[in-house]
Amino acid sequence: MWKKPTAIDSDDELLNVAIVERMRATPQNFQTRKDYRLLAPNKALGNRLVVVSWILTLVVWGLVGAMQRISIPIPESWDLSILPAINALLNTLVAFCLIGAVVAIVKLNRADLHKKLINLAVLLSILFLLSYVSYHLTHGEVKYGGEGAIRKVYFFFLISHIALAAFSFPFILLSLSYAISNQFAKHRRLVKVAFPMWLYVAMTGPIVYLMLRPYY
Repeated sequence: MWKKPTAIDSDDELLNVAIVERMRATPQNFQTRKDYRLLAPNKALGNRLVVVSWILTLVVWGLVGAMQRISIPIPESWDLSILPAINALLNTLVAFCLIGAVVAIVKLNRADLHKKLINLAVLLSILFLLSYVSYHLTHGEVKYGGEGAIRKVYFFFLISHIALAAFSFPFILLSLSYAISNQFAKHRRLVKVAFPMWLYVAMTGPIVYLMLRPYY
């Protein structure tokens, strides 16, 4: 016997459809921001990643600070003179990845592409850090030889680059931690601070290299 559908029946049907869609949804086929919001926040994982982020921050700060006092001798046959150019290239690629990531999430609503570009930027940044530390632990500091107004411009870029690189590092790690643990509200709040600094550091790295290049 036919039964006229009621509002309750319709609501139940909509709820069941939503549940089925959520069960079918997997991160592998997520694309938009709305898709990723289906993921439940994992606060326990986020808390662990926050601790790891601060440990990594202290380790990297200590390592970079130690470069000023430590010099590791290497065989004369080892030529690492290409590393500064590689560092500049890596920084440039990071900047392109970051800009692309913003376009992907803001203009295209492609959270999946945003995630891939940020992951690539992180990988390139890790390679940069390894290359940077390797060069400076074995070659020491290169002195800038320019004079006059250009010297002030160089040191403005250098000091702001170093300061923001150090200051932004924990914010970048924390924003990544909240993204990985699906705490997207916290992620968005931190990114507003971390992203401009990260992009500035990535863009000024090649500028510092080009200004210092004649003195390597």
